[in-house]
Amino acid sequence: MTQTILTVDDSRTMRDMLRMALAGAGFNVVEAVDGEHGLEVLSAHRPDVIITDINMPKLDGFGFIEAVRVDDDYRAIPILVLTTESDPAKKQRAREAGATGWIVKPFNPEKLVEAIRRVAA
Repeated sequence: MTQTILTVDDSRTMRDMLRMALAGAGFNVVEAVDGEHGLEVLSAHRPDVIITDINMPKLDGFGFIEAVRVDDDYRAIPILVLTTESDPAKKQRAREAGATGWIVKPFNPEKLVEAIRRVAA
């Protein structure tokens, strides 16, 4: 069965790059443009893994992760943060919010697919 990945990023270019990398690896990809939209898409689709940016309008990645983790239905879904940020304090904050892993942009498509397969197993 094909796994579904929810990508949450305000950059159209990044969403397109993620779609190409993930669809090319056989994943079904659903997209959201920010954290608020991500919560809406989450309620309509049951992703196997979520990939989110941190810096977004309306609801940033930290708030999005926290909102996902308070809902028992979504608590077990792995969440990978994909961001330009590399600050250890932000990584720690993401872990405390409930992130499963942290990947710094620009990303290597093969390594991203490996990381998804690892956390989705």
